[in-house]
Amino acid sequence: MENTALHNNEVDDMKRSVAVWDLPTRIFHWSLVLLVVGSFTSGKIGGNAMLWHGTFGVAILGLLSFRLVWGLIGSTYARFFTFVRGPRAIIAYLRGEWRGLGHNPLGALSVVALLAVLSFQALSGLVSNDDIAFNGPLYPLVSKAYSDWMTGLHRRSELVILVLVFLHVGAIIYYLRVKKQNLVRPMITGLTRTTDADARPATGGGPLAFLVAVVIALAAVWAASGGVLPPPPPPPPAPAW
Repeated sequence: MENTALHNNEVDDMKRSVAVWDLPTRIFHWSLVLLVVGSFTSGKIGGNAMLWHGTFGVAILGLLSFRLVWGLIGSTYARFFTFVRGPRAIIAYLRGEWRGLGHNPLGALSVVALLAVLSFQALSGLVSNDDIAFNGPLYPLVSKAYSDWMTGLHRRSELVILVLVFLHVGAIIYYLRVKKQNLVRPMITGLTRTTDADARPATGGGPLAFLVAVVIALAAVWAASGGVLPPPPPPPPAPAW
């Protein structure tokens, strides 16, 4: 036990901090957590809370739009081509042979799956209805039959999201308890500690890239909120007396 503790202390002394997660990525991550919790809670409450449910859904769509753009023009470890890897990398990771910063090859699949399912959930919610008092903001663009179909898918995919979230949280706990690696702290501070002498801090994703991502996200929110709907017909003329 003493030799193990001594070895762990020596390894810790060899580690250095490297900037991995940029501020926009961290804000996106924790904002998404809060909005998903709010959306799930308001959806279960129902009634007047469905107005909040719709608002949370539109906000989630805006966040996901931002992340999609940021995954293309953001900083190093936020870019999809950096952390989305092929089967060979996944096999190497399962064998314990993979080394790198950011999302590991298996964790990357979880991230992509969550982003994809949440995107579908947000998009389907735009045209859903509850047959009582709530209609999605883009409900007028589709037929009632199509809306009912998407509503059914919207409700069923909720279970998929819960499974993915539990797997995500379970992986975090596994890394903390078994591998003694805290995955939450880097998503708060942006820094991770590594013994890899070749590890390089994240670069790119400057103010211009951030501005482009924000503008596209705001455009998505505008469209999802009903901005793409045709204007209402003019009121009928006042009767002549």
